[in-house]
Amino acid sequence: MKIRIILISFSFFLVTGLGFAQKNKAPKSIISDKVSIKKYHTKEDLDRMQKGQLLDLYVERIESLVKLLPYIAFATKPGVTMTTLGIPNDKDNRSALDDQFEATKSFLETNGEFQRRILPYSDTTNLVAAILFYEETMKSLHEYSEFH
Repeated sequence: MKIRIILISFSFFLVTGLGFAQKNKAPKSIISDKVSIKKYHTKEDLDRMQKGQLLDLYVERIESLVKLLPYIAFATKPGVTMTTLGIPNDKDNRSALDDQFEATKSFLETNGEFQRRILPYSDTTNLVAAILFYEETMKSLHEYSEFH
């Protein structure tokens, strides 16, 4: 009876471990789901906002662009994986993608801290213009994806 319990427990851990191993090998989306912009703004919309709201939008737009721009040769929308692009989903390629994601995350954290410290000193008019520029860039990238 004791051996049976040990075998069942071992089998459970083996199956669970294989399940986790398979999840680690599953193709990852190259572009994060968090790159989309839910709402684009007009100058008038932005002019009515408080500076704190503008700062948040500014940082969000930078984050979206940083998560998207390195990959536009592959895709401009989430859901595309190495496998769908014909890139082997092997250990080295997954590791390279993970390293890229980690470097991007680190950059965005550092940049976000810097922006939140320094941006409050920016001119509101320039902040509005920059947000509009970033949003137009995002729109252009989505239009770009429709041409190829």
